[in-house]
Amino acid sequence: MARHASDVGDHTAHLTREQYRVTQQHGTEPPFSGEYYGFKGNGTFACICCGQPLFSSQTKYDSGSGWPSFYQPVNERAVGVQADHSMGMRRDEVHCSQCQAHLGHVFPDGPEPTGLRFCINSVSLDFKPEE
Repeated sequence: MARHASDVGDHTAHLTREQYRVTQQHGTEPPFSGEYYGFKGNGTFACICCGQPLFSSQTKYDSGSGWPSFYQPVNERAVGVQADHSMGMRRDEVHCSQCQAHLGHVFPDGPEPTGLRFCINSVSLDFKPEE
């Protein structure tokens, strides 16, 4: 059964225009422009829409792609992946498993131990520093 915003509360009312465009309309921020691309803080990156924890700073690395990159989510249930055939190619889109917000894409060219590169838009994320 599909969940609707009215069932779980509106997770988009607080978003900026750019956050809405990326998370709800499957947009992409320009490379090397995002707040978290070169960011080095310790903590957890959560979904900007619903606050669900998505990625640990411990799994963040510099892929040179222009977007924050992680080699794994905080757990296997944090994100969902589905085929994306836009832009004339096949990619694997990553979304928040709780609210379905578009986060970015995952590619099979990342570092060990997973070999994955979760390439995520900064505007899709909200950083929560370690306490």
